[in-house]
Amino acid sequence: MRGAHPERALEQAVVERVAARPGEVLVAATSGGPDSVALAALLALAVEESGSKLVLAHVNHRTRAGAWQDEAVVLSVGAALGLRVLCASLEPGDASEARLRAGRYARLAEIARGVGASRVLTAHNAEDQSETVLMALFRGTGRSGLAGMAPRRRLAPEIELERPLLDVSRVALREYCAQRHLPVALDPSNAVPGYRRNAVRAALLELRQAFPGLDESVARCAAILQAEQAGSERAALRRSLRAAIVASAGDGRDVSFRRLEAAVRGIEGKRAGRHLVRPGLEIEIRTTAENTPEAPA
Repeated sequence: MRGAHPERALEQAVVERVAARPGEVLVAATSGGPDSVALAALLALAVEESGSKLVLAHVNHRTRAGAWQDEAVVLSVGAALGLRVLCASLEPGDASEARLRAGRYARLAEIARGVGASRVLTAHNAEDQSETVLMALFRGTGRSGLAGMAPRRRLAPEIELERPLLDVSRVALREYCAQRHLPVALDPSNAVPGYRRNAVRAALLELRQAFPGLDESVARCAAILQAEQAGSERAALRRSLRAAIVASAGDGRDVSFRRLEAAVRGIEGKRAGRHLVRPGLEIEIRTTAENTPEAPA
């Protein structure tokens, strides 16, 4: 987030994405880590503006002795924000990522049903999306895996899981917690090399030094694939525009996505004008008398 007050842009973005309704109850999955604590604080502002309610839900995995300290941090966050906190725990068992994830989501769905919420929100962020896409790639997945985590999916009957922070960096979320003086917990298991995601995370730390825009690029690619799979109008317009460029110039591989997307948004917004998509190639958007865009020249 750019600007003199990036936290305000982040707050407004979350308000708009969540679009909470008056009287609605939301559940925020809160582990106690900086990402989820930032989400809790951002949602607290969102529900205050909308007249809705927010409940923090903490699930103790019971895989390490210090897990109870995480619960204490979440209770402290709830007290600082004036929010109700509900805690649950998993049954003892193996510490596989798959079992813990399934158990965690099952408990979150139970809590949501108990408080009458139809939405559970999590703090998955831009770095999480990069890790998810790369893990899918390493497994040899298809397009659905490379699309990464969706901003919204079904969690349980009549309950949706939403991820409003998929384009937000971990750094921004940690800075937000510091600005709000909120307590956070650091999970030492995030550094255990035995977990595949942690191995990918460590490799990405090195790659970001050479590719500073890595997470933004991966998130953009995932969003494009999601739109393609959903058959959105923007995806269809993007394909037709790129096809027009190829037909005109013979090749569209060196066309900047940002410039192409600016032209797409210009067509959607019915704004006449010229868009430079690469040196020596412009797209001109014209409007008809009915103020509808014509095919680009």
